[in-house]
Amino acid sequence: MTDQTYCDRLVQDTPFLTGQGRLSEQQVDRIILQLNRYYPQILTNKEAEKFRNPKASLRVRLCDLLSHLQQRGERHCQEFYRALYIHAQPLHSNLPSRHTLRPMSFLAGLGLAAGLALLLYCCPPDPKVLPGTRRILAFSPVIIDRHVSRYLLAFLADDLGGY
Repeated sequence: MTDQTYCDRLVQDTPFLTGQGRLSEQQVDRIILQLNRYYPQILTNKEAEKFRNPKASLRVRLCDLLSHLQQRGERHCQEFYRALYIHAQPLHSNLPSRHTLRPMSFLAGLGLAAGLALLLYCCPPDPKVLPGTRRILAFSPVIIDRHVSRYLLAFLADDLGGY
């Protein structure tokens, strides 16, 4: 669906994550501890201590952690997103990188509906070749996104009256 890697997503989400009041100190500590305890290959004990240092501000520690993960690679960024989902699910749902994926699925569904509508409009009805095709396509909006179903059903409404 998209070619965006976890590292690309982390670059896009970093300004959002480091914004004032987004992540609490406890959430950041839990994320660091999860990356250290469950995945010691992601964060060593020494690195975890560095990112949990209370002498540095939370924003600086978080920026350092995110840049460290980006430098280490895709797997490290993926595990960060997993830990973020576990410890800050509402924030994870509002990430900018997640919102860029939603319009693409809507546009793909709309393109599919437009293609089906064009097919129905351009192809003359031939009962010998495809009997009941319009009935099958009339139920396809159930499978397709609800926004697209309005357009496809409106197009097929007149044609279904004869069946």
